[in-house]
Formats: sequence, C-alpha cells, structure tokens
Amino acid sequence: MALTLTFGLMALFLLVGAPLAVAFGLVIFLQMSTYGLSIVGLSNIPYEEISSYPLIAIPLFMFTGDLMNRSGMAAELIKLSDLMLHRVKGAFGYIAIVSSAMMGAITGSSVATVATVGGIVSPEMARRGYPRGYIAAMVASVGLLGVLVPPSIPLILYGATVGVSISQLFTATLLPALLMAALFLAVHIVLSRRFLEGGREIKGESLNLVTEKPTRIVLKATSALLLPVLILGGIYGGIMTPTEAAAIGCIYAVSAALVRRMLDRTKLLQSVRHAVVTGSGILVIIAMTGVFNRAMVLNQVPQDIAIWVATYIDNPIMFLLVVNVVLLLVGTFMETNASILLMGPLLAPAAAKFGIDPVHFGIITAVNLEIGLLTPPMAANLYVAARAAEVRLPQMMYYLAFFFTAALVGQALITYVPFLTLWYR
Repeated sequence: MALTLTFGLMALFLLVGAPLAVAFGLVIFLQMSTYGLSIVGLSNIPYEEISSYPLIAIPLFMFTGDLMNRSGMAAELIKLSDLMLHRVKGAFGYIAIVSSAMMGAITGSSVATVATVGGIVSPEMARRGYPRGYIAAMVASVGLLGVLVPPSIPLILYGATVGVSISQLFTATLLPALLMAALFLAVHIVLSRRFLEGGREIKGESLNLVTEKPTRIVLKATSALLLPVLILGGIYGGIMTPTEAAAIGCIYAVSAALVRRMLDRTKLLQSVRHAVVTGSGILVIIAMTGVFNRAMVLNQVPQDIAIWVATYIDNPIMFLLVVNVVLLLVGTFMETNASILLMGPLLAPAAAKFGIDPVHFGIITAVNLEIGLLTPPMAANLYVAARAAEVRLPQMMYYLAFFFTAALVGQALITYVPFLTLWYR
C-alpha cells in the first residue's frame, strides 16, 4: 500500500509540472513516518550522494562538449566526414551518423549530440533534397549513439549509483554502438533510395561543405579528433579513470581552442555557465533521488521486487523482456538521467538473482531509457531535432517508425546476446 501511494504521489507531482528533484524529495518527506524515517536521518543523504568522485566527470564532459561546439571544432569534424564520404550516394545521411558517433565521444549526451549535429547538418540536408521530416527523424534517432559512444553521462550515473565499474561500462558499449550505427545506416540506405532520384543527393558547388583544400580540412580536424583519442585511449589503456580523463579533456579542449584562436572570453564563459547550470541541475536530481532510493533500500523495496520477480517469472529471458517493456515505458514519461537513478538501484538486485552480469544489465538499462527519448511526451531528441530541421512532429512520424524499429531490433540483440556487451572478457 505504501509503495502504491509513493508512486502515485510521484506521478501526481510530475503531472502537475513539479521539478524532478522536488518530486523525488517531497514524495519521501511527506511519508517519513510511513517509512520509519526521520529528517535527521535523511539530512546527510543528499550531500553523500553528490560527493561521489565519479560524478565530477559529468560537468567536466559537459564543459568539454559545449566548448568544442562553440569554438567550431565540432563543425570541423563534420567537414572531415563530408570530405571522406561526399562521393557516396546519400552521403549526408552517413555524415550525420558518423558525426553523431564523433560528438558522442565528446559530449557524452544524446540530446547534446542531436543539438550539435542537427544544427549543422539539417539545413545542408534540406538543400540536398531530403524531406525535412526524414532529416529530423534520422538526426533524432542517431543521437542515441551519443550515449553508446563513451564517455556516456547516463552510464556514469548508473555506475556510480549501482556500484559498477564505469570503465567496464564504457568498454562494453563498443559493439552495441557499432551495431546501432549499422542498423541506422541500413535504414538510411533503403529510405534514401525512395525520395532521392537514383539515391543521389542534389549536388552543386555552393552546397558542398568541402570548400577548402582536403589537406587543410584534415589538419584543422586533427585537434578535434585527438580529443576522443586522448579520453578513450586514457580510459581503455588503464592510464586514467573516467573522471581524470574528463579533466584532461577539459584542459586539452581549452588549450587547443586558445592556441588556434578559436576561443574568446565570451565563448569560454558561456561554456562554463552551461556546464555549471546543467551539471548542477543533474546533481540536484541525484541528491533527491538518493533520498528516494535510500528510503526504498531501508524498507527493502529492491529486495521485495527481486522476490516478486523470482516468484512470478521463472527464467531470465522472460525477466529481460518484462524489464525492456517497463524501461521503455519509464523512458517515455521520465527524463533519462532521473530514470537511470530511479530504476537502476531498484532493478539491479532482481537482475542479479537471475545471474545477469551487472555490466550487461547496465547497458540494457541505459539503451532502453535512451530509446525513450524518441517517444513522446518526454521525447527530447525529437523536439531538438524538429527545431533544428524546422519541421513539426507529425511530419517526422512516418520516417521515425523505421529508425525506431531499427533501435528496437538493436536493443533486442543487445539484451539477448550478452557477447555484444561482454566481448572484452
């Protein structure tokens, strides 16, 4: 009964538009006597939750990604992609996918990837003959690579709250990222032939982003390409922790932008403000979900869920199917980071009962909730992509169905083929 009231209050607060942190905090503070808690016992939990060393990486990665965007280095990566692929049929679809993977390695955020890539490629794709609805649907969908290509903010949150190695989570995303990219590429190959004559884009010298000498484009993009190499190489090589890599990435991004005179005081302050405001918002949510999750743990709710699951579901295949459905529904109605913080600690013990590897389950959770960014009402990827392509949501839905189906196929393979996430062992 208490649990039903808890989630009922949570839904009510969210429906009336309460901020996520307020909803998570209030739902427990209003029921302290029900859960046998006291204000004194809860007072230290928010600080304990956000004083975690791995969480420092979140604002640092946000600062790095925003700085790369404002300085123009992100645009140089897209020019490099255009240089490599401009002779290929339907080239700009490939460019959007490759650029999303590159930006994911810089921003760690799906929405940030969509905003950056969409703002640059959407106008160009429209000029090359792509329907605006298709542009927005594709950019929104391939933004999922932003969470699959490390560093990934949702995976940092999952690792920090559930107690799983963040470095292992980052390593585990390599094959899932390649799988998703391949599925999106397949959709683009098929669909582009339907609305582009002969599968070829409208060409013209004025429309081509490659207006400089190839050697100059490559040289310019080198500084941006070195950033993910530095971050991921340091993490995978065991030289740096993800948090240390985030700090090194910040130093490198600022240094490279200053040396190349691509950064002024205004841009630097704007990037700092973005990282502080956005990062602080996430940390406040973490603090309040910490209170919520602590109350759940003290009252053995995760253990009760695990027992219930073990009673009514007798095999891991069915358990994972139910988890996929639940997480997709949660991702539809709740912001990704908050969903990770809520569902990770609740479901991880149940997964452990079935012998599901915690790293594998972390990837399943993150990808599921990220797919929720494509399903209204909490479809942040759709809204950002629609704004970049100057299109309304109904015009996207036909094309989105193909990319959404591809994402579900990818998620099914990630769920039931553990090798895709545990290949490194």
